[in-house]
Amino acid sequence: QVQLVESGGGLVQPGGSLRLSCAASGFTFDYYAIAWFRQAPGKGREGVSCISSSDGHSYYTDSVKGRFTISRDNANDTVYLQMNSLKPEDTALYYCATAPLCDYEPDEYDHWGQGTQVTVSS
Repeated sequence: QVQLVESGGGLVQPGGSLRLSCAASGFTFDYYAIAWFRQAPGKGREGVSCISSSDGHSYYTDSVKGRFTISRDNANDTVYLQMNSLKPEDTALYYCATAPLCDYEPDEYDHWGQGTQVTVSS
């Protein structure tokens, strides 16, 4: 069955960096877009970034542009989110999800991982 497993979260100081990984299995990875969402306590799920299947085009929400970079390794069925210059407001549970096309609407995604916690604090 479809599985998405996130890793790489942790506690980091403001200005620090983390790299999240999303390891996929159970479907033809090359055919699907992969997105990262995040959810902070008391808030809704927010689309952070997405990378398409076909041309590898990437999308970012405004608050992370210039700080986060999404990439995919089709040989190893893995997507990465490199997060630099982290801010306290980036603190959230980060999820990866898959869909045929990139979309910031969570309902468009059929499969989700369990999430990895990112905490930015001094």
